[in-house]
Amino acid sequence: IQSHPAQPGLISFNSWGSASLQAALGGVVGNLQKVRAFLRVRLRDHGVLDFDATDARRQPPIDTTWQQIYFCLRTGYYDEARSVAQSSRVANQFSPQLAEWIKNGGMVSQGTALEASEECEKMLRMGDRAGRPGFDRKKLLLYAIISGCRRQIDRLLREMPTLFSTIEDFLWFKLSCVRDCPSSVPSLVLSEGLVPYTLDDLQAYLNKYESSYYTKNGKDPLVYPYVLLLSVQFLPAILYLSKEIGDEGYNIDAVHISIALADHGVLSEGAGIGHKLGVMDTYAEVASIIRQYGSIYLRHGDLLLVLEYYVQAAAAMGGGQQSWTGQVNADQQRQRSMMLKQLLSEILLRDGGIPLLLGPRGAGEEGALRRYLPDWQSRQQFLLEAACQCQEAGLYDKSVEIHKRVGAFVLALETINKCLSEAICALSRGRLDGESRTSGLIHSGNEIIESYKYSPEASLQDREHISEQQTVLRQLEAILYIHKLARAGEYVDAIREVSKLPFLPLDPRRSDAALDVFTNLSPHVQACVPDLLKVVLNCLENVRDTDGTLRALKAKVTSFVANNMARNWPHDLYEKVAGSL
Repeated sequence: IQSHPAQPGLISFNSWGSASLQAALGGVVGNLQKVRAFLRVRLRDHGVLDFDATDARRQPPIDTTWQQIYFCLRTGYYDEARSVAQSSRVANQFSPQLAEWIKNGGMVSQGTALEASEECEKMLRMGDRAGRPGFDRKKLLLYAIISGCRRQIDRLLREMPTLFSTIEDFLWFKLSCVRDCPSSVPSLVLSEGLVPYTLDDLQAYLNKYESSYYTKNGKDPLVYPYVLLLSVQFLPAILYLSKEIGDEGYNIDAVHISIALADHGVLSEGAGIGHKLGVMDTYAEVASIIRQYGSIYLRHGDLLLVLEYYVQAAAAMGGGQQSWTGQVNADQQRQRSMMLKQLLSEILLRDGGIPLLLGPRGAGEEGALRRYLPDWQSRQQFLLEAACQCQEAGLYDKSVEIHKRVGAFVLALETINKCLSEAICALSRGRLDGESRTSGLIHSGNEIIESYKYSPEASLQDREHISEQQTVLRQLEAILYIHKLARAGEYVDAIREVSKLPFLPLDPRRSDAALDVFTNLSPHVQACVPDLLKVVLNCLENVRDTDGTLRALKAKVTSFVANNMARNWPHDLYEKVAGSL
């Protein structure tokens, strides 16, 4: 407001720029000529105007000084307004006041404000005399604007309620009167009655009326948000548009207005007098609106548009475009970073999210992620956190893919082993898709091991961990092979493979010295043991014991189960062991 005191453009003469109108005005014309052409139409019933008079002695022309100054200011033609004031004798006192007001962006000294206020007082005391031309009121309006005095402005509007015929004229006048008043107002100003008219005063006045008053009960739905925006109540305007029902699509306007205001960093100034939200709450409100709109495109599978709106939402949360360049405070940067990572994770977890953000290969160097997280360490940390989220959500395939992209082969292989363990358990319980699932997991595990071998960043510690996970993978493969043999009815071969397992004390030819081996097994392998023991007992029931070996194996199984009673294995295993005795 202070930078643009007259808010140009509410009435525009630029629309007169057609060839025919320019010809009527005498070709190419300046701004002042446009204003005078407008006044010829507006005041056509008042007689000859001063700028058209050829012989002032024959008929006194109508003095349009105040009209010209007012409409020049009204359209943002400040230089022309100042020129008219300087060249007119009737505006001799007003000219320096206007020049000061324009030069200082709508602010004047206390002395100038006091002089303008006194001039307003004189005119208001004189009243609107009969026969006095109505356009002289423009002089009163101009002095009221210069004074910025709340008392004079309120009195003017109270005594002349028909002064403005449109909401645009009214708001322009009010905005032009607003002063950026500091909290410590000098006592001289208060003692002289020059309490300045502030933005809070304007907002409080406008908010006395319901939205239906401005929209005429919905007939003009955009008038109310228009008033809110002009009175720097940005958040209420956005909220109103976003919640407006109907098919006009105002919620879409709310989103894009939010983005524009957030990028320019003005949201903190436009919460509105009736909203007690803090700065961060204002940002959060707007960011939520942008995010919700972006999420609509998730249903359409348009992740590229989702990404654009999500990034705008995060930027709004951080205070706008400046949050990307570090020109905001640390808290705003932290808020932007947190929301950005949250929303990027949401995209990453969607189908097509990994190719979009990470590209065809690598950890984002060839994808969109590099635009928002240019630092490799930040990308790596983000992707590791996202992979954990994938695991928590049960999206193990995505978790493995992300871990592979970021070079975390140990974590990727551990996830494969976890999934393989679960698939083996599902297979033993009759899941039809278990076999294809296990084959795919083993293939993925072998690929990870091969990728690790050719990774330039492999460390000695990683080599030890990958070796451990590779051992787990091979143990699970061995268990899976026994299940397949048993399902195929090859019981003898299944029993033979069980005896070969080095990680379970089930070899009839060995002593029980290796009973403690089980406690050192991976939890993923341990989870498969109860079902494996049931398979072994089932195989023993279907094979004839010719040399006592099977009896020894059965004793091994019984002893092993007895030694692990504290593990609370399934009751059907205990029942099967008891039935085999």
